Amino acid sequence: MRYKGLIFDFDYTLGDSTDGIVICINYALESLGYDPADRETVRKTIGLHLEEVYRVLVSGQGKTLKPEEESEFARLFMEKADQVMTENSSFYPGALELAWEWKRQGYKLAIVTTKYHYRIEAILQKYQEPDLFDMIVGGDEVKYPKPDPQGVFHVLGEWDLSKDEVLYVGDSLVDARTAQAAGVDFAGVTTGTTGKDEMEQYPHVGVFAGLGELNESL
Repeated sequence: MRYKGLIFDFDYTLGDSTDGIVICINYALESLGYDPADRETVRKTIGLHLEEVYRVLVSGQGKTLKPEEESEFARLFMEKADQVMTENSSFYPGALELAWEWKRQGYKLAIVTTKYHYRIEAILQKYQEPDLFDMIVGGDEVKYPKPDPQGVFHVLGEWDLSKDEVLYVGDSLVDARTAQAAGVDFAGVTTGTTGKDEMEQYPHVGVFAGLGELNESL
């Protein structure tokens, strides 16, 4: 077995929270007096931390950025997310089954995500899988969000594994940059909004159509 640990992003890698994210982003935007964003525009921001989402969407409307609104945007997003995100988030078909197969093969499994820790726990609980992943590092548990490698380093430290013993799996350029910054191998999946050609510009062991195809290479 080449790796001892597998680290996953959540959104568009293991699952899909698009519906919930669209609701929460537009609640925050409209509360601050901005126009709602269309679904495709929102999809392209998934994986960014909330302050960056604010900057992308507000500047995209041709409006002047107000730094003092960044934290309020994040607060409003989280306020709505506590109401709607869990029910509007799902794992991709087959993802949980593959995760159990990897556990049976002896891999340690972690999620490193911009989502808050308790949100991932709630989604796992919805699927009655609270103990499937050995470790979760949420956006609320790091000082610096991805692509900073802090979350990955935290997993490596807790697992006492070296960089070459872990594979990071994600769907975006943020994920590719995170793996590169951490010095760990990266496998891309094209189940998000980022194409294969874009991810292949970064160091990678492969870019796959989904987790099933990734599984065949492990």
